[in-house]
Amino acid sequence: MSSGIISHDTEKRMVLVSGRAHPELAEAVARELNCELVPTSAYDFANGEVYVRFAESVRGAFAFCLQSHTAPINQWIMEHLIMCDALKRASAKSITAIAPFYGYARQDKKHRGREPISARLVADLFETAGADRLMAVDLHTAQIQGFFNGPVDHLWALPILTNYVRTRVDRSRLTIVSPDAGRVRLADQWSDRLGAPLAIIHKRRDPKVANQVKVHELVGEVEGRACVIVDDMIDTAGTIVQAAEALISNGAAQVIVAATHAVLSGPAVDRLKNSGISEIVVTDTLPIEEDKRIDKLTVLSIAPLIARAIREVFDDGSVTSLFDGNS
Repeated sequence: MSSGIISHDTEKRMVLVSGRAHPELAEAVARELNCELVPTSAYDFANGEVYVRFAESVRGAFAFCLQSHTAPINQWIMEHLIMCDALKRASAKSITAIAPFYGYARQDKKHRGREPISARLVADLFETAGADRLMAVDLHTAQIQGFFNGPVDHLWALPILTNYVRTRVDRSRLTIVSPDAGRVRLADQWSDRLGAPLAIIHKRRDPKVANQVKVHELVGEVEGRACVIVDDMIDTAGTIVQAAEALISNGAAQVIVAATHAVLSGPAVDRLKNSGISEIVVTDTLPIEEDKRIDKLTVLSIAPLIARAIREVFDDGSVTSLFDGNS
């Protein structure tokens, strides 16, 4: 394998660089592209400042800079920005910042006065750092695409997740469940792809306690059915587990959870392990430590999707075409 890809028709050169947040994913993407990651020196100074240097020339190259914003999230976002700046100053022709999990995506609007819109700030920082293009998987809200003054490739894990789930359940008994009103649109897409009815759990958050929710009522038929709760991420798993309890108490025969991003903060693993959920299906947009890989957790690779999107961008193709005609 080479450290770059050459398009002989136009003599374009593509390079893939990665930070330290999720090396396994970067290596998997490189294998899919049949290239090697650009050798990179990256380390922290004693006071926590990040240093990055690429060990070979990227001059004139179409650079794809991959970093998933996992914990400690501020460190890895900063490293991602520094990599983009280094590429710009090394005369890369084009820089695409790839954030499989885009940090601060949940802070996409002001709920109350004197709050920040941090998702917009992150987009502005990438533009300042030199990124010409952003690529992310399943942004928390689609409006984040408008925060960046350049092309944004919004990739969907939906085909990967639905193709797996359809092999795990009898589709005649399947019901897709939205864990709250905010995920109804996502659940509706699942329902369309799998030809399954939709159920919605209405809940209200406790404004005094972070990450605490109260499930109120269930809309839809779930008794005796295999229910798949769908969401973009699992953070502390409070919402997911309460939704599963509501389904089980209403007679669901089986509960599966499917989500793109396995954040798995704090009590998430214990909550999931001790719940009545039979399987949790996620992708590897974020690294998942071995002690969090419980028996009921299934992790699907997102690398083929990211690699195909990189190819489309490099070849001046259509990223949208990756999702056309999927059934």
